[in-house]
Amino acid sequence: MIRVAIADDQQLIRGGFRSLLESEPDIEVVGEAGTGTEAVALVTAEKPDVVLMDIRMPGGDGLWATEQIVANADLSETRIVIVTTFEIDEYVGQAIRAGASGFLVKDTEPVELIRAVRVVAGGDALLSPGVTKRLLERIAGDLKDAPDTTQLAVLTDREREVLTLVGQGLTNEEIGRELFLSPLTAKTHVSRIMSKLLARDRVQLVVVAYETGLVKAGRP
Repeated sequence: MIRVAIADDQQLIRGGFRSLLESEPDIEVVGEAGTGTEAVALVTAEKPDVVLMDIRMPGGDGLWATEQIVANADLSETRIVIVTTFEIDEYVGQAIRAGASGFLVKDTEPVELIRAVRVVAGGDALLSPGVTKRLLERIAGDLKDAPDTTQLAVLTDREREVLTLVGQGLTNEEIGRELFLSPLTAKTHVSRIMSKLLARDRVQLVVVAYETGLVKAGRP
């Protein structure tokens, strides 16, 4: 059972999300919060698998609440999906830096919201399709001419190959097919890379792949 907490200052939004998610047999909503402070308290008490977090809330916004949750070692298994009306690059970058594992806009189709909860609960990262390309272009645009490759020193050659494919947006199954590995072996490689690079999830691995020059904007 995937345990979900909902943080949004609009009761109507919270109620809609709850009804949608609780219609699924494998999802349970453990609580709702209307402010950033309430969200932190709720997540601390319930330790949900996934938090759907609004950005603009009183009493500490969603980015602040995300930072508080990520900084708590007891909540290391909790994943946060930022859900907001504002599909703005600045918010995406801030959310990722704060430690969010996903980013969706509120006009996302219901089936995509449910999928997001399952994907993030399973350890993958998720961004709205319309956001991903601009985010990666922004990362690439902010990089220096000489990428910093020092982070890659701890990786084996195979792990660098896997990180490159993660940076290109491939799933574990796609990585497995590309490198003639089983999906489980690909997943094991990804987990080891995350551990070595102290990355919380795949979104942060994508950022590293761009920052180190393994993946370059506009190149397949």
